[in-house]
Amino acid sequence: MNSPARVALSLLMAIYCVLPGKLFAASGTVVKLTIHDTIQPITADYLQRGLHEAASQHAEAVLISLGTPGGLLESTRVMVQAIENSPVPVIIFISPTGSRAGSAGFFLLESADISAMAPGTNAGAAHPIVEGRQLDPILKEKIENDAAAFLRSFTSRRSRNVAAAEDAVRNSKSYSDEEALKLNLIDLVSADDASLLKALDGRTIHRFDGTTQTLHLQGTQIISTAPSQRERLLSKLTNPDIAVLLLVLGALLIYLEFNVPGTVVPGSIGTLFVLLGLFGLNLLPVRHTAIVLLLAAVVMMVLEAKFSSHGVLAAVGIAALIFGLATLVDGPIPELRVHLATALGAGLGFGSISFGLAWIALRARRGKVLTGPQAMIGGTAIARTPLCPAGQVEIRGELWQASLRGQDSLPVGSLVSVRDLDGLTLIVEPANKPV
Repeated sequence: MNSPARVALSLLMAIYCVLPGKLFAASGTVVKLTIHDTIQPITADYLQRGLHEAASQHAEAVLISLGTPGGLLESTRVMVQAIENSPVPVIIFISPTGSRAGSAGFFLLESADISAMAPGTNAGAAHPIVEGRQLDPILKEKIENDAAAFLRSFTSRRSRNVAAAEDAVRNSKSYSDEEALKLNLIDLVSADDASLLKALDGRTIHRFDGTTQTLHLQGTQIISTAPSQRERLLSKLTNPDIAVLLLVLGALLIYLEFNVPGTVVPGSIGTLFVLLGLFGLNLLPVRHTAIVLLLAAVVMMVLEAKFSSHGVLAAVGIAALIFGLATLVDGPIPELRVHLATALGAGLGFGSISFGLAWIALRARRGKVLTGPQAMIGGTAIARTPLCPAGQVEIRGELWQASLRGQDSLPVGSLVSVRDLDGLTLIVEPANKPV
C-alpha cells in the first residue's frame, strides 16, 4: 500500500523538478506596441511608456509593429535612446505586408535588439531633410555627417552592416525585406507575430550594454499596449492640417463673438479651438517667417474693413494668409507639413467669411436708426382727423400729433409724408408734393 504511494509521489516530484522552466515560460508575456504613425514627440512618449510598462511586468520582450513614413530627428533620438536603455529586449517588426520604415523609421529598425521585416515591406531612404529647404553645401554635409555618425553609433554595436546602413543616409537607399536580410541590416523575415516569436525562441542576443541574453518566447502571451486617450488626441493635434484648421476655425468663431457680442458660445468654443491648434503647432517645427505673414494678413484684413481699397488690401491679405499657412509647419516629410489644399481652403474660407462679417457689421453701423421718432422721418402717414393745419395722423399703427406744412388743410384719409419732427409733433406735407 505504501510502496505504490511512494512511487507516485516520487514521480510527481520528478515531473515538478523537470518542468518548472517550461511552466514558467508558458506564463511569460510579450508586450506589443503598434507605431503606424509619423515619428514625433507623442510617438516618443508612447514608446517610452510601453517600454516602462514592459519592464514593470518583467516581460520577456517588447514587440514593436512599425510602419512609418518617417518624422522628426529629435524625436527619433529620444526613441533610440529609450530602446538602447531598455532592460527588456526590443524586437522591431516592419509589418504587416506593405508597410515601410522610411527615414526616421530606418534608424529605429537598426537600433533594436532584433530587427525583422514582413514579406513585401521596405526600409531606408533616411537622408536627413531640414525644414524642407535647400541647404548650402557645408551645412548639408554637417547634417549628413551627424546623422550618419548617429546611425553608426548603434548599428556597429548591433553587428549589422554599417556601410549599407550609412548608404541609406547619404544616398537615400531603400531596401526590400530580401535585400535587407541579404545585406545583414535585419535579422530575419517573418510572416506574422506568431511565426516571428517562434523563430526567435531560444536565440541568444547581445544587448546594447554588452551582455548576452537568451530569449524564451515559446508559449508567451502577447499583450497589446494601445495608445492612451491622451496620446490619441495629441497625435491628432500633431497633424499639421488639423492644427491649422482648428486655428482658423477658432479665429472665425472669436471674430463672430466680437461682431455679435453676448452670444458667449462662439467665443468659448473658438478660444478652445485656438488653444488646441497652438498646442499642436507647438509640438511641430514652425517657421517664424510664416508667422510674420499671418500677422501681416490680419493687419491687411483689418485695414480693408476700416478703409475701402476696392479689394486690394483684401486680396493681398488673403494671399499672405494662404502662403503663411502653407509654409507654417515645415517638417522633414510631407506628412508633417500643411498640404496646399488645406492652406487654400482655410485661407479663402477665412478671408471670405471674415470680410462678409465685416461688411455686415459696417453696413449695420452706417444704417439709420430703426427705432424712436427719428425713424419715422421720410415715412408715409394717413390723416385720421382733418389737418387744419394741426390734427392727428396714423403711422406704423400709432397716432401722432401732426402739423401740416405747405397747404392750409387736408381732409381725413389723406396721405402725408413726414418731413421733420418738432418735439413730439410730426411736421407733414402732402404725400404727392415733391421734396
